[in-house]
Amino acid sequence: MSSDTQYLTPEGMKNLEARLKFLTDTRRAEVAERLRTALEEGGDLSENAEYEDAKNEQAFVEGEILRLETILSTAQIIEATGSKEIVGLGSMVTVVEKGSKEKEMYHLVGSAEANPRDGKISVESPVGKALMGAKLGGQVKVQTPDGETIFVVKSIT
Repeated sequence: MSSDTQYLTPEGMKNLEARLKFLTDTRRAEVAERLRTALEEGGDLSENAEYEDAKNEQAFVEGEILRLETILSTAQIIEATGSKEIVGLGSMVTVVEKGSKEKEMYHLVGSAEANPRDGKISVESPVGKALMGAKLGGQVKVQTPDGETIFVVKSIT
């Protein structure tokens, strides 16, 4: 796991801390109980599907706990720059694709909390990289699988 700084919004930090708490306080105990129950059922462990499934779930939960602990240990809280003229980490940006009238809003965040369905895009994504440093009213070019797309920056908050 990389020790690079993970940029998180205050909301993203709270969400990851809550997920970590749930996994360590609740899920870990539930999986341990599943393992105990499967072992009590006895029989040949190599043929015990419930035991194998519980072991796999335990590995997933422990891996997720480790991933979240690593992110949180290297986290740096970001706030919107406050600049309404230049896009930066934490900015909420409204753009319009050139030739369209439909507005799209993006919140530029670190990769650990990126969720495109919620409008949170990583500053490491092609669109995020293109928008970083863009000026209000300016145009940015983004290389997409369908070719080059040009966005016009309509607002920055």
